[in-house]
Amino acid sequence: MTGLLPAAGIPGLLDGTVAPGVYHWHPPVSVPRTARHAAEAGWRPAVLNLHGATDKASFLARCATDLELPDWFGHNWDALADCLTDLSWWGETRGYLLLVEGWGAFRTAAPEAAGIAADIFADSVHHWAGGTTPMAVLLAADS
Repeated sequence: MTGLLPAAGIPGLLDGTVAPGVYHWHPPVSVPRTARHAAEAGWRPAVLNLHGATDKASFLARCATDLELPDWFGHNWDALADCLTDLSWWGETRGYLLLVEGWGAFRTAAPEAAGIAADIFADSVHHWAGGTTPMAVLLAADS
């Protein structure tokens, strides 16, 4: 599911009343505060800061650093997909929440890379929807 995060927002996502998906999001509170709220609810949050990322290479470099991807991450699209569908390196949790900052500017600077990244996010969310541990991706509006 892609679209705007429903009115129930983060609380609804964390309590299961909002289906996991890839959502465009206008944060009413800071991203770090949202990450803390998710962690308090038993979810594993991660913040991907794309401010200044302008191409595939800088996007993948940010993913490696910000998401603390494992050493076997190969800095390519397939490796990113593998990492996001095998989150054993993130540990056990009630759910996975990826908060993406700077999405709009990245999408403008690198539309093809952003499209591929969005597809990988959607495929990863779909992968996790088949089990007991959901994953959601929030693409934060640029401030």
